Amino acid sequence: MSGGVDSSVAAALLAREDFDVVGVTMQLSGDASRCCSLEDADDARRVADRLGVRFFVANYADRFLEEVIERFADDYLQGRTPIPCVTCNSRFKFDHLLARASAFGADQVATGHYARIEIDAKTGAAHLFRARDRNKDQSYFLFELTQEQLLRARFPLGDMHKDEVRKLARELGLGTADKPESQEICFVPDGDYAAVVETLRPEAKALRGEFVDREGRVLGTHRGIHHYTVGQRHGLGIDNANRPLYVSRIDAERGRIVVGDREELEVSTGRVERVNWIAGNAPAEPVRAQVQIRHRHAGALTWLHPEAEARVRVAFDEPVEAFTPGQAAVFYDAEGGCEVLGGGWIAGPIR
Repeated sequence: MSGGVDSSVAAALLAREDFDVVGVTMQLSGDASRCCSLEDADDARRVADRLGVRFFVANYADRFLEEVIERFADDYLQGRTPIPCVTCNSRFKFDHLLARASAFGADQVATGHYARIEIDAKTGAAHLFRARDRNKDQSYFLFELTQEQLLRARFPLGDMHKDEVRKLARELGLGTADKPESQEICFVPDGDYAAVVETLRPEAKALRGEFVDREGRVLGTHRGIHHYTVGQRHGLGIDNANRPLYVSRIDAERGRIVVGDREELEVSTGRVERVNWIAGNAPAEPVRAQVQIRHRHAGALTWLHPEAEARVRVAFDEPVEAFTPGQAAVFYDAEGGCEVLGGGWIAGPIR
């Protein structure tokens, strides 16, 4: 229970079905301005009291700092653009929290995610699908979940729309009914990623390097690679540029930011690493799929070519823009684009 309306209603729905519900807030920060803070825990406790369910706060702040926040900073300094919400979900909500559930004697963990799980009656295998409310769908962030985790997970909101969730919360008298949502990464509430990196890794403040074009011609000086991401156009500060320039590549080894025309962002073939297949095993043959390369990306038709060491070569029907190292590439079925086949982390384009 994060202290928001979604997890509050998820708990309420299960309590209404006479499940023995235990509410747990994962305290990931002591900062009251952040998600999963002490203030959020107080909101969650009040909801638990309203529902008449047991409630606990589990302090994971040290682990979150080590496993998510510090990794976030190091990724930026290695030229990647991280997406920490995936790691937070797979490591904390469906790894650490599942362990906590077992200690409570609980069979499953339920969350307020907008996604759906269906169990195959014949094989017993779990299948992961997008939520009914495509505008709120969070399946993109859940691609790392294993069969064992999915079989012990419940998403009570998967068939609901957000307005229905808020309406039900009001009807139930839950204090979180109209609580606003956070649109930023929880530990970067003001959107200043570079400041977080420099706080954790002070040496980053002194980093400087060159802007170059794809031929290696020097165009200017940048403030450090952690200030930039592939596809970025604004805020480059390159003097005398006579046309719009975009970040096409980050060369962390030499501290260079490669810029060029928008066409240089286009990628037809790329590689994805550390791939997790929802079914548990990689397919033996190439797979037709829709691949989503950012949270709000519409998806692109693709052939997936499984390789050794949990890697996949992706070959897009039409070039995509900003195939960004460090972001997640999530594979959905080709026809409906609703079932999650798996996903992994973008390594980069294959030129």
